[in-house]
Amino acid sequence: MLTSTVCAAVSAAGLGIAAIAAYRKRFLAALRIAAFSLIPIGLVMTGVIDWVTNIVFKPTVWAGFGLLALSALLLAIGRTVERRRGGIGSRKERKAAAASGAGAVAPAASAPSLTAGRGADRQSAKEAAKAKAKGASSAPKDDFSDIEAILKKHGI
Repeated sequence: MLTSTVCAAVSAAGLGIAAIAAYRKRFLAALRIAAFSLIPIGLVMTGVIDWVTNIVFKPTVWAGFGLLALSALLLAIGRTVERRRGGIGSRKERKAAAASGAGAVAPAASAPSLTAGRGADRQSAKEAAKAKAKGASSAPKDDFSDIEAILKKHGI
């Protein structure tokens, strides 16, 4: 009841100020002031003010907000702990996973090539130098042989 009276007084004061602004030929300002001054009484008439006062002045509502905050905090702590552990349950399971090396390579991954590595790069560089020494006629053949080697490596 008190909140309704306060909101009605605020609205009446705002409309009075809007009337003064309109008398001074400041119609745009008067329009804005009137619009803002009608908000409190509109909130009272729709019941929003009663709803807000029931939330603010009831201890059980604040206890409910406290429980919601506590549950959110517990969920956040649980997620943080789960991320730090890596998703595996016990210490024994983590040790077993680390010892077996499982998960280091995907099961469907192809086997590495025997010629891969720095030694293969040095060989191809030597072959390219030999091709330059032989002449320009064999250079295109070497380019295609590199491509053929790559295709054979991938099984194409």
